[in-house]
Amino acid sequence: MSTSTNEASNLAEAGLREKRLPRKMREVQNKAPAPQQITAEQILREAHEMQFEKQAAPPRQQISDPEELRMYKLRKRKNFENTLRRNRMSIGVWLRYATWEESQKEFERSRSIFERLLDIDYQSASVWLKYAEMEMRNKFIHRARNVWDRAVQLLPRVDQLWFKYALMEENLSNFEGARRIFERWMKWNPGHKAWMSYIALEQRSVGSKADKLHRCRLIYDRYIAQHATETAFVQYAEWEYRQSGSVEFTRRIYETGMREMEHDGDEALSVTFYESFAKFEIACKEYDRARTIYQYALDHVARHRVHALFEEYMLFEKRYGSRARIDDVITRKKRLQYEEALARTPCDYDMWFDYIKLEEQNVLHAMARDDNADADGGDVRKDEGRWNVIRELYERAVSHEPPIDTDKRYWRRYIYLWIKYAMFEELQCKHMARARAVFSQCLQRIPHTHFTFGKLWIMAAEFELRRHDISAMRRIFGASIGKCPKQNVFNAYIGIEYQLGEFDRCRRIYEKYLELFPTRSKAWSDYASLEDKLQEYERAAAIYELGVQQTVLDEPQTLWSNYIEFEVRHRHYTRVRELFQRLLSKTKHVRVWINYAQFEAQINEPILARNIFKSADTHFKQQCQQSQDMVDIEQRAILLESWLQFESFWGNETQQNEIKSKQPIQIKKRRPIETADGSHAGYEEYYHYQFPDDEKQKDSFQTLLQKAKAWKMGQNDGVNEETVQQPAS
Repeated sequence: MSTSTNEASNLAEAGLREKRLPRKMREVQNKAPAPQQITAEQILREAHEMQFEKQAAPPRQQISDPEELRMYKLRKRKNFENTLRRNRMSIGVWLRYATWEESQKEFERSRSIFERLLDIDYQSASVWLKYAEMEMRNKFIHRARNVWDRAVQLLPRVDQLWFKYALMEENLSNFEGARRIFERWMKWNPGHKAWMSYIALEQRSVGSKADKLHRCRLIYDRYIAQHATETAFVQYAEWEYRQSGSVEFTRRIYETGMREMEHDGDEALSVTFYESFAKFEIACKEYDRARTIYQYALDHVARHRVHALFEEYMLFEKRYGSRARIDDVITRKKRLQYEEALARTPCDYDMWFDYIKLEEQNVLHAMARDDNADADGGDVRKDEGRWNVIRELYERAVSHEPPIDTDKRYWRRYIYLWIKYAMFEELQCKHMARARAVFSQCLQRIPHTHFTFGKLWIMAAEFELRRHDISAMRRIFGASIGKCPKQNVFNAYIGIEYQLGEFDRCRRIYEKYLELFPTRSKAWSDYASLEDKLQEYERAAAIYELGVQQTVLDEPQTLWSNYIEFEVRHRHYTRVRELFQRLLSKTKHVRVWINYAQFEAQINEPILARNIFKSADTHFKQQCQQSQDMVDIEQRAILLESWLQFESFWGNETQQNEIKSKQPIQIKKRRPIETADGSHAGYEEYYHYQFPDDEKQKDSFQTLLQKAKAWKMGQNDGVNEETVQQPAS
């Protein structure tokens, strides 16, 4: 005692001394790794091994006389009673106490302990089980019956008590007593296992097979009356076919089950019921009946539960069906997949396209089979019914409008769906009134205040044209131009009227076109081209003149080019020169100069062409000297190249040499690249042009060549600037 006290005081003093030490001294100074490392895995393994170390068993006690046995029993009972006095609700202690008394053959004491425990907690099923099993082990049958009777009266909803009670009577070959127990139990309307146990008891009982089947059928009838579930009907039917082999009686059970479950709706029957029914018909070699059951199930079972049924149906058709029926099963499966996907995303128009294509192919194959089977042709009513299936699918698809009516991107696939619908009615069904109605409904659905689809207007008008209804076609084009004019609609309208020979209408349409789109250069050119084809030179020239006088044009170079070509075709060279001069007053682009000179060369006026080249060279030379802009420099290089080609055909040797001497020299250079934030990002190469006739540039160029030559003589590891003396290309 004193030793432990001293150790405690020493530890306390050591703790106080440690607390009094400074913080830096209390910390571990040597943080180097220990020579022997211990891992976490090793610690866990040692702890696990220590749990299974063998402990020394207590010595066995030998009792040699009755007095010692009495004292032993007294001591054990005292320990149990003391434990129960401290923890009265511990059921485990009560059960160990009763089991110990049983082992000492003190049955009355054991019963007394069980009764005391039942006074505390009679709702514990394990207590009743232990109590009854104690009586059964010691062959107190009547006492065990009394315990079971008390247990099932107090706890009638505990199935285990009823099972054990009936099992005891069955083991005693008291089938009447077991039957009475089950009858008492059935009054409480138990679950599926209880009824199956009752039926199994009747099958194991004594008697003829007919009597057993009769009693089992009566129990099954009562079971179905109380539990009208598909499991009950399936169990009954499978049991009936397995035990008696009666096809009619088994089929009647399945049919009764279907009728009973129809009151709860189609969702009440699952895939399991139909699979069992179909397998029964297959076993009876009634393949048509089985196929009908499968098809009925696929039409009535919920979509999310038929995948396994499809697999069973596919295997059935592969074994007993034809190729056409296998294709029908595949089509049904794909149809189910499409329906599930469209239920989640009804605006997935690509999915609708695939679904409709599937149905159309299915209908075409069915019609081909009917035509092969019937030499006189298929039934018109049947074909119409098949087309109605596809038509209903189209109606379902177009009923889902895009969620956003202000963005054209979301409507494109939707409009293509309408177009395909109209083509289906016109080409497949040959129903022109329906096709016209489809076009009309589609045009009404489009929010024309935000956007429109010119292709749809054109297709609707062309449909009326195929029906030889010109007035309806013109009304559609007129409505399109009035509501939401588009350039492709104007072009299509003009093209149709031109083919019909209605040139006055074409003029009126072009006038409306140019009134709405005055900046459209192609419209001016097409209008003038129409008048030119009609040999109306004055009208065409006036249209071109009005076009080039517009202040804003989307492609002015195209209109000017067409205007000049128009005058060239009519050999009005004076007007062509005037047009080039007017164009040069608007723009000094190098292509204008080159085209002007080439025009003069084409009409055998090389002197005028050469003068144009000289004027252009003078202009670009001045521009280069003033701004040093790379665009002007490149344009001058292009001009000199075209001038050289001209002189190679029209000029003499002196003129050619003169132009060759003016050709620029192409120099490859490098310049630094800077990013948006001003940082350096490397170098890039570019080409620069040096013109020999420029004295200022010529001097600097000669100086540059001399310096480059001197640098190259002194260095051997590369250059930063490379000079290539060659004409620009």
